[in-house]
Amino acid sequence: MSTNLEAEEIMCASCGIAGADDIKLKKCTACYLVRYCSVKCQKEHRPKHKRQCKRRAAEIRDELLFKQPESSGLGDCPICCLPLSLDPQDSSVMACCSKLVCNGCEHANMLREKKEFLKRTCPFCRHPVPYSDAEIKNNLMRRIEVNDAFAMSQMGKHYYNNEGDYKSAVKYWTKAAELGDMEAHYNLSVMYRKGVVVEKDEKKELHHLEEAAIGGDVDARQNLAKVEWENGRWERALKHWIIAVNLGHNTALKSLRDIYTKTKGLLSKEDFAAALRAHQAAVDATKSPQREVADAFVRKYG
Repeated sequence: MSTNLEAEEIMCASCGIAGADDIKLKKCTACYLVRYCSVKCQKEHRPKHKRQCKRRAAEIRDELLFKQPESSGLGDCPICCLPLSLDPQDSSVMACCSKLVCNGCEHANMLREKKEFLKRTCPFCRHPVPYSDAEIKNNLMRRIEVNDAFAMSQMGKHYYNNEGDYKSAVKYWTKAAELGDMEAHYNLSVMYRKGVVVEKDEKKELHHLEEAAIGGDVDARQNLAKVEWENGRWERALKHWIIAVNLGHNTALKSLRDIYTKTKGLLSKEDFAAALRAHQAAVDATKSPQREVADAFVRKYG
């Protein structure tokens, strides 16, 4: 068996020619199981290879899709380097440098400036804080010019929320998604589901949801779980919910708790307990004394 596999590794799957210095064999980029010496051989071998290729490609996709991300798509605060909270109220986008900074670091910077009688600046890049929409937009454009995917995603949100220009929003989200921004992928999934500007397309909606989920977007993961559950693929749905819960997602935790208490046999006591522990650990990782001070300030003064 091993001899046959080794032979397949060093010869073209179509014509059987062996790889050599002057003959470079390239792997099928969908399944990575076979190699070809030319595009012609790949096309000729396609009818024989198609079924095996699709099956293995689906397996590879699932391996990637159900791999637990190390962190949420938000990542860490660039200043304190602690994981950012999933609650959007716990962090702010800096309109000067397009960095997402936690409230703790922003509040600490504000206290420092107040103590030293300094002008208001960004806690990350120390650039003066822009106040007008024109300044904010100009700063985003500067970041977009250097292919900042996050800035592109933010510009898409600006056009969608502030100007009602959905076409421009999709344009910026598409470019941001191509550069790997997870929120842009999620927003595009919504557009393809609703058919806003673009035609309704379930395949494209699912593709963008999966890309966002793979990158750690918990809302995309929650939506995928709902889709799988509604289609009767309960095991896949549970996997999605558990991954989201492990990242600290409260809505996914509620869904998982409902399944455990109302649907007997699908989720074991041990798996539910493990998910609860992982959820608490993820939430605790986002806490710090500095962030607690900022939260207390917000609660007191709004």
